[in-house]
Amino acid sequence: MEKEFTVIIKNEGEWWIGWVEEIPGVNCQERTKPELLISLKEALKEALEFNRRDAIHAAGEEFFEEKIAI
Repeated sequence: MEKEFTVIIKNEGEWWIGWVEEIPGVNCQERTKPELLISLKEALKEALEFNRRDAIHAAGEEFFEEKIAI
């Protein structure tokens, strides 16, 4: 199942700058819009995986996972 996120994109001279609205700190800049979208996807995947590992580490040994929706 794919999850959708919102990106804010701005063209600033020779650069395209973008932020993932829902995840603080996930932002990139590239020379073209297609390159920017690829970079944002990669940065988002890395951030989500890092956050996942960090949460599991913080939980310790005995925990369970449960899905929630908003």
